[in-house]
Order: sequence, then structure tokens, then C-alpha cells
Amino acid sequence: MNTLGFDISHFLAGGMVVISFMLLYQRRLSSLLDIFAIQAAVLAFAVAWQAHIQNAPHLYITAFIALTVKAGVIPAALRRITRKLKIHHEIDEVVGMGRLLLSGVALVALAILVMTPVTMDASAFTREDLAFALSVMLLGFLMMISRHNAVSQIVGFMSMENGLVLAATGASGMPLVVEISVAFSILIALFVFGTFIFRIRERFDTVDVNALDRFRGERNNG
Repeated sequence: MNTLGFDISHFLAGGMVVISFMLLYQRRLSSLLDIFAIQAAVLAFAVAWQAHIQNAPHLYITAFIALTVKAGVIPAALRRITRKLKIHHEIDEVVGMGRLLLSGVALVALAILVMTPVTMDASAFTREDLAFALSVMLLGFLMMISRHNAVSQIVGFMSMENGLVLAATGASGMPLVVEISVAFSILIALFVFGTFIFRIRERFDTVDVNALDRFRGERNNG
């Protein structure tokens, strides 16, 4: 791979890590969904670039799926859910923003420390690309466990999946059948999560998952 291809690949992968930190920083659902759409669009460009430099035309389909489904359909569906449930408040946090961002930096450092020895036999490009991808996955997981709101947890889950796709395409590309199955899995997961959110709202008049813990405590005390 030439220097330009190497630099562009890392610019896009590194951009996804930066956007993952932006997702952690968002306090409102509307902004969170906008930033997630941007992350999905950057993923689409990263996959398309990998298709170009790897001479793997099937990856263009993956890029198209990421751009249409993840950057378009999923954010639009989640916005519709938030409007339907009239969710416009700020996102509750388990920990403070300062500690959350420091935890994110620590996870990125951990991803680098883990991937460097594990991928010693791989090329420098593969090592760094996998480190970026693992960072995105860990930051998505951090979002899931640091938010009470179910919609923001869904975004964290989808962000983790973006990191997984980045890792697979950056390393050697995924078979087309796997890419299509991933796309359908995302749609199915979105349907399930949407139904789950409506059920929470219907039962507890909120989408704060802590309501489940409070309800379970009330049942146990009763």
C-alpha cells in the first residue's frame, strides 16, 4: 500500500475513534443520533476506501449498506421513536463527564496495548487499523454501560458493531454473505429494540432502564 492510501485509511479510522468520543460527550438524544449518523457515514467512506485499495468490489456493497442503513435508516427510525415517545430531555449519566472521557482514553490505550503484541506478525497497517477498530468497539461498550437511557444504549451497541465492521474490512474484507447477514441482523435488532423501548414506556412511562431495577425491587419487597 502506498503512503497516501495508508494515510487516508488511518485518517478515516482515527476519525471514527474521535467521533466515538463525541458520542460519549453528547448530552441530548437529538445530538447523539446526529453524531451516530456521521460515524456511520465515515465508516461507509472507510469501507469504500478499503474496497479501492484492496481491489475488493464487494466491499462497495458494504459501504452502501453502511451509508443507507446505518447513516440513514437507523438514525431516522430512532428519531421517530424519540418523537413518538416525546423524548427530548438530556441523557442521564452513570458517571461524570470528566471520568467518562478519562475512561475512554484509558480504553483506547488498552486497545493499543492489546493489539500491538497480538498482531506482531501482521503489517503495520493491519495492527494500527485493528487498534482503531477495537477502540471504537470499547468506546461503544462504554457508552452502553454509562447511560440509563435505552435509546443511547442502542446507539452504543450500533457503534460497537461499526467497530467490528471496520476491523473486518480493514484486515482482509468480509465475505459478501456475512455482510448481508450483518445488515439484516442490524435491522432485526433495531425492530427488537424499538419494541423493547415502547414496552418500557408503556409500563413505566419512561425509557430509563433504572426503572426496571426499581420495579424489580418493589416486586421483591412486596
